[in-house]
Amino acid sequence: MPKDLVLTPAGLEELKAKIEHLSTARRREVALRIKEAREFGDISENSEYDDAKNEQALLEKQIADLEEKLRSSSVLDESDISTDVVSVGTIVHVKDQKTDKSAKYRIVGSAEANPTEAKLSNESPVGKALIGHKRGEIIKIPVPRGPARQLKITKIEAA
Repeated sequence: MPKDLVLTPAGLEELKAKIEHLSTARRREVALRIKEAREFGDISENSEYDDAKNEQALLEKQIADLEEKLRSSSVLDESDISTDVVSVGTIVHVKDQKTDKSAKYRIVGSAEANPTEAKLSNESPVGKALIGHKRGEIIKIPVPRGPARQLKITKIEAA
């Protein structure tokens, strides 16, 4: 677990909401499953009971992990985010110099990363390569095979 996880204010709210949901609704569901499984009789040979207890253990671990993430995180002050350079909390518009395709990425902390939503972690290869660069710069991003991708930063905006 990184010492200091970076979260945007929206990411902080999502994390708190997830912890709240798991701590309340999911705990109740699992407790109900355990109660129902107990009613089947002898718990020494009761697979429903074992499954419910395992689910409870996994749920408690998930809650503990999320709470640890929350404790070890720092939240970005959105008024401190500069659009002069790419940083966590900015939206960066890039243009692939080979394919001429444009893309837009939001740079977030690793806890909020979701490539399907174009949210790139500041620790991902592309995110790490873009951080600290300015509009108009062309950044070479190494890829596993083949020549490095070249992305030109066309715009930086606050998220």
